[in-house]
Amino acid sequence: MTVHLVGAGPGDPRLITVRGAELLAQADVVVHDRLVDPALLELVRPEALLVDVGKGAGLARQQRDINALLVEHGRRSATVVRLKGGDPFVFGRGGEEIEALLAAGVPVEVVPGVSSAVAVPAAAGVPVTHRGLSASVTIVTGHAGPGAGGGGGGVVDWASLAAGGGTLVVLMGVDTRAAIARSLLDGGRDPATPVAVVRWGTTGRQHTVRTTLAGLGAVEATAPSTIVVGAVAGLELGTIEDRPLHGMTVVVTRSRSASAALRGALVDAGANVVQLPVTAVADPSDGGAALHRAVAGIGRYRWVLFTSATAVDRVLGIVRDGRDLAGVGIAAVGPATAAALAEHRMVADVVPADDASGAGLAAAMPTPAGDGGSGRVLYPRAADARRALPDGLAAKGWVVDEVEAYRTVPVPSQDLPAPALAAARGATAIVVAAPSAVAAAAAAIGLPCPPAVCIGPTTADAARSAGMVVAAVAARPTPDEIVRALSEWWEVHRPGRAP
Repeated sequence: MTVHLVGAGPGDPRLITVRGAELLAQADVVVHDRLVDPALLELVRPEALLVDVGKGAGLARQQRDINALLVEHGRRSATVVRLKGGDPFVFGRGGEEIEALLAAGVPVEVVPGVSSAVAVPAAAGVPVTHRGLSASVTIVTGHAGPGAGGGGGGVVDWASLAAGGGTLVVLMGVDTRAAIARSLLDGGRDPATPVAVVRWGTTGRQHTVRTTLAGLGAVEATAPSTIVVGAVAGLELGTIEDRPLHGMTVVVTRSRSASAALRGALVDAGANVVQLPVTAVADPSDGGAALHRAVAGIGRYRWVLFTSATAVDRVLGIVRDGRDLAGVGIAAVGPATAAALAEHRMVADVVPADDASGAGLAAAMPTPAGDGGSGRVLYPRAADARRALPDGLAAKGWVVDEVEAYRTVPVPSQDLPAPALAAARGATAIVVAAPSAVAAAAAAIGLPCPPAVCIGPTTADAARSAGMVVAAVAARPTPDEIVRALSEWWEVHRPGRAP
């Protein structure tokens, strides 16, 4: 039994350490802070216990209560993760928690995290040290404000910090910024000293305000913000705020596992992503009887056609082994479906080069006469699949056996994560891939929904009929195409864009 103090990093969930991610996947209990990104909690096993000990506004959570909670879980659970923002030992009160655990005889491991003190300035293009400008950096808490504290080590000596030069990185100081500025000015710091105030650093919501020490008190800023004081704050050596989708909050309406590539592409482009899986996969209406019959005789088909990763998993999950598919061609509607096949060690024989749609796959398929095999194909599909693929194949002369492999059903709004649902209602845009997602999103979020980026014209028509504003239509269901469509729309609609 061990309690692992794990640093969650500065905000971007991808900045957690490898060891931290490993422990989250193994944990029996995760005790986490308020500002930990929900994406990190999705690394946790479904059966694990999640305990929120956030100390946000209006919460009376005391540190001694958190210490007692860690001791309690540490004594009875095999693997406990205490997930703390940034690094556990940089103003994270990790030392106090370890003291309590060791006093109770509970083994402890510390997993350092990327501290916001260095990562947030870096994400804003500010190096905390720079040759010729600053050879030292001091990290200081501004939580109590100048003149506060209990004496001794509890008081920040702002006069000494002002006289010492170098870079100051102030954490938890946004509410006391005016008093901090006055103390540094009184201590002799130049009023013209550059200052950068970075809110929500390293995330798609990052916003940097540049000012001077004289102007710091008047700057509009709210928590969580990191304040950098010093000559280096005048530098801007690249910033994530230059990315094409920075400033956008984009709702992704599929599950995290089904949209991993899209989410990654959106985050890489600078967007803040809200995961709101408004639909779920359910068994076919017959419980899968027809699918099992079709798969049992799969060797009689010349081709099996896959138009989704879900169909791939449903079919290959009941195939006995690869020998059942000997002599059977495999076609995939696009690269994402081909990748799902590859996870099962299957290689698609046909993938449309440019048009990842049912019509595109039908066009890419040979005719039965030119193929040299039987004229029968198996099409395992969603219950509400569109007609472009089977109709296109029939027009070429194929006999198409359609079998319902799964259903896409809406997730009731009461079953969706409340924070994600609230964030979705204030989002910049929403990505919808099918009419079923349009209907489910409209029901869950309500109208007005955020402007929609739709996959294909059919989905766009469904969105308009549902009362949504269609921001853009992606011609292909690929992450790059969706990012491109969003980027073009955001270039026109970004707040503050010059006319």
